[in-house]
Amino acid sequence: MNVVNVREQMQLWGRVVKFSHSIFALPFALSMAVYVSVHYRVVAAQWILIVCAVVSARTAAMCFNRIVDRHIDALNPRTRSREIPSGEVSVRSVAALLIISSAVFILSSAGLGQHCLIASPLVLATLLFYSWTKRFTAGSHFVLGLALAMAPGGVWYALVGTIEMLPIPLMLGVLLWVGGFDILYSCQDVDFDRAHKLHSLPSCCGVVTALWIARLLHVLALLCFGWFGVVAGLGVVYFAMLAGFSVVLASQHFLISPDDFSRIDQAFFTRNGIASVVFFLGLLVDQL
Repeated sequence: MNVVNVREQMQLWGRVVKFSHSIFALPFALSMAVYVSVHYRVVAAQWILIVCAVVSARTAAMCFNRIVDRHIDALNPRTRSREIPSGEVSVRSVAALLIISSAVFILSSAGLGQHCLIASPLVLATLLFYSWTKRFTAGSHFVLGLALAMAPGGVWYALVGTIEMLPIPLMLGVLLWVGGFDILYSCQDVDFDRAHKLHSLPSCCGVVTALWIARLLHVLALLCFGWFGVVAGLGVVYFAMLAGFSVVLASQHFLISPDDFSRIDQAFFTRNGIASVVFFLGLLVDQL
């Protein structure tokens, strides 16, 4: 296999698992690691294991989602060109990646300590469970939010080894932030979801109401991030960057309307990706 083929295969599998979407969870996991490292000793191996755990867990969840949703994806005009429905990759190969990434997550958890190893099956089960939720509840957006919120909470537990209240505001902020932008993203499938009895807030409440709920969730998320800054004793730099985060977050709501979702990818990925990096940089610079 030549270099070109290797690159094409890497790009293909990157699309299968949406590797670039790791930017949603990883900055918040690293933000918590930065905060903990100021107060506790964190060695290089732990940083590496944290990155491996976050990326592998998300990869496993994405593989599982692609497998269980393959028949739905094949029916949806927006998703029928995805790699499994289009035949670019086989279910067996995605299942193999699911097993490998799950094993990497469990091994990474074991490397972070026995307490993490014990918790890893429950974390993995929660991540995989999300893929089933839209079949029976409009609250699936919040399950996805919980899945990503476990990243900073898991980092705290991995490095400190105790369950405390301090990470809760940050976890709630991530849950509400993710739930909000997932509602925005699901608006583009409202007709398909209704026709196939799939559950989402837009299909349940209507697009206009769903957009207002997403806005409310993002306001609450900002309040939670501010709450975290207070209880964690963060400084002016953090709150200044949080203001920048809020501007980026608000801007995505001006890109879409009930009648126009043509810029949903820019609102969903670009703006939220930038927002998460801004948050991380704000906490990093503040702590340095």
